[in-house]
Amino acid sequence: MILVCGEALIDLFVGGAAGRGGLPATAAAGGSPFNVAVGLARLGAPAGYFGGLSHDALGAFLLARLAADGVDTAFAKRSAKPTPLFVVSPDAAGHPSYTIHAHDCAERDVTEADLPPALGPEVEALALGSYALAIEPVGGALLALAEREGARRVVSLDPNLRPAIVGDLGRWRDRFERFARAAAIIKLSEEDLRIAYGPGDAPEERARSWLRHGVSLVVLTRGPDGTTAYHASGVLHEPSGPVAVADTVGAGDTFHAALLARLREQGLLRRDALVALDPAALRNALRYANAAAGVTCTRRGADLPNAEEVRAALERGP
Repeated sequence: MILVCGEALIDLFVGGAAGRGGLPATAAAGGSPFNVAVGLARLGAPAGYFGGLSHDALGAFLLARLAADGVDTAFAKRSAKPTPLFVVSPDAAGHPSYTIHAHDCAERDVTEADLPPALGPEVEALALGSYALAIEPVGGALLALAEREGARRVVSLDPNLRPAIVGDLGRWRDRFERFARAAAIIKLSEEDLRIAYGPGDAPEERARSWLRHGVSLVVLTRGPDGTTAYHASGVLHEPSGPVAVADTVGAGDTFHAALLARLREQGLLRRDALVALDPAALRNALRYANAAAGVTCTRRGADLPNAEEVRAALERGP
């Protein structure tokens, strides 16, 4: 099992002309870690979810969605606090902007006391993200989990940076560097890197710094420009094929889920295997993850694909 840790929330998509009955909107299950858990399960990888889920109607909806996709929810914490709400307004190119209502909500309501006391061998890896890494008390709890488990199993990070929530970026960087020292994989976007470290920060130098401190694989997603992976064996770029973009909501989460699912399928989701990862196997995983993210981009919202849909996308080719 890959245990995904972090926030679950509701994305409220607002669009269209207001009528006498009000403004058209659609509520959808969301949150980067939530999406990764669902994506893993749809791709056939055993997945679990650890995070705070409200007892309110929206929290019950999130729990039911996880269960419907086959995600193990035994680790989830039920909370009396409300479900966080993100109002999503995609622009003409499909890139989303967010208005965030997440003060004192259920995703924060996780402490070190809520951590599972021990993880058995059935938990092969931990996938941690996104803004839950930086808010308290959940961020401190997840850091304790990563530092406790990082030497024993793969920890994969996706910052999916939300500056409006995480606050001071200097403090965020300090926290993220601690997470990085426990991680085997860091997946992030060009936008994450630019926001966190500034437009002048060289991606390869940043990646090499993480590699020197024990990370085995750094993957930088570049939207239509493909993906670049940094490993001790070298730098590898995998282009993306053309995609008819409906919007990009959930594309990065899809990539993260598909990358982990493909590495697991190849028997490579182990710390020793990642250290020795060869370019052919890495390219295979990147191509698979790019194809999966491309499928999500053709659909509205974070509607992540199943394994058959990704297989068909790969067969169609560029």
